[in-house]
Amino acid sequence: MRLIPEDIGDIDAEKSAIKAFFNHRLAASSDIARHEWLDIVEARHSLWSDISSEKRELIRSFLNTINLEIVKRARPSSVFNFQSASIGNLFLTGARLFTGSFESAIYLLGSITRVPKNISVIPAINSNFSHHICAGLKDGTSIVGQNAISHPSIPTTIPSASEPLKPHTHVRSFSSDLHEHDRVEDANLPGSLPSLRKQNIAFQKDHIEDLPSRIDRIWYINPYGQEIRPAPNPKVLQSLRNAQCIIYSIGSLYTSIIPCLILKEVGEALANPGIRVKILILNGSIDRETGPTSSPFAAKDFIAAIAKACASSRNLADHAREKYWRNYITHVIHLEGTGAPKVDKEELKELGIEAIRIYGRRGSSGGMVYDSIALTQTLEAILGRREPKSELSRRNTLQN
Repeated sequence: MRLIPEDIGDIDAEKSAIKAFFNHRLAASSDIARHEWLDIVEARHSLWSDISSEKRELIRSFLNTINLEIVKRARPSSVFNFQSASIGNLFLTGARLFTGSFESAIYLLGSITRVPKNISVIPAINSNFSHHICAGLKDGTSIVGQNAISHPSIPTTIPSASEPLKPHTHVRSFSSDLHEHDRVEDANLPGSLPSLRKQNIAFQKDHIEDLPSRIDRIWYINPYGQEIRPAPNPKVLQSLRNAQCIIYSIGSLYTSIIPCLILKEVGEALANPGIRVKILILNGSIDRETGPTSSPFAAKDFIAAIAKACASSRNLADHAREKYWRNYITHVIHLEGTGAPKVDKEELKELGIEAIRIYGRRGSSGGMVYDSIALTQTLEAILGRREPKSELSRRNTLQN
C-alpha cells in the first residue's frame, strides 16, 4: 500500500482518495469500528467521496466477500474485532478468499491503484493458509508467533526475575485462561496452539520490555507447534536468480527479513556470485528483536544473523561463519547517532564488506532516521549509476 502513487494537489483527486482509502484504519474502539466498517461496505462512508462508481463497486465486491466470511464464522463466543483494522488488509484478504490466491489479490490491488508496472510485489510464500514463526532465545526459551516476538500485547507475561525462564518452554504474551479459550467456537483447526488463535490487537512497539536474552534463530511451525520448512514462491527464486542487486531493507530483522531468508533454496539463490551487489540498509535504532538494551546488536550482529539464516536455508551450518558473510552481504549503509547500531568499519572491511555512513536525523521516537535523498543517491552510487563526488549535494554527501 505504500507503493500506491499519489498526485500532489488536484491533478487527480481519485488517486489521493484511493490511497487514503486503502491506508485507512478503523477506529480504536471495537464498537465504533464495527459501525464504521458497515458504513464502508454499504458505500455510505465519506472515504468513497472522490472514488468513481465503477472502482467503488469493484472494491466493494471484495470487501463484501470478506464481510460475508466474517458473518458466516461468527459465534456468540467468537466475533470478529474490527478495532484498528486496515482497510487495505481487509481488501487483500477478501480478494484472496475470492480468487484463492494471495498473489492474485496483490495484483488486483496494484491494478486498481495503478502501482507502476516496473514494480513487482511478490509474496515470499504464495499460500492460502497462514504460516507462523517461532523464535528461540539464547537461553533456550521459545516464543511463539510474530506479535509475541516483536510487540506483544500489554501487559506481557514474560516471567520476572523471581520466576526464572525454563529452557525449551513457550513464553506466552496472553494472560487469559487457556481452558476458557479452548471452549471458544472458532474456525481454527482443532489442536492449534492457543497463542496462534488469540487476537493480538492492543499492542505497541515502543516502551515494551526487553527479551530476557538475544534471539538465536527463527523457524516456521505448523498449527501444532512442530518445526516445518516451507518452500518459497517459485517467482521469488526466479527474481533472485535474475537480480544484479539485492537490498535487505530497513525493517524488523527477525520477524520481517529473516522469515524470507530461511525458506528452502533462498539462501542458495542469495549466495549466487552473479549478484554483484548485496546491500544491507541498517536500521536507525535498536528494537526489542535486536536487544536487549544491555546487549544491543551492532552491525556485525545483524550481518551474522542474516548469514546464519541463509546458511540455514541451504542446510549448511558451516556457511554461517565469518569467512562466508560476503557471500550474502557486500555493503552496509548505516547512520551514526543516538540509538543507532554501532558499526566498526575496519572490522567489516577485513571481512570484505564495505560500510558507508550517510546523513540522517534524530527521529521523534528516538533513534536515527534516514534522509531519503541521501539514501537514494547512495544506492545509485553503489550501483554505479551516479558519481558521488560530482552529483551528491553537500548536505547529502557520503560520509566515509
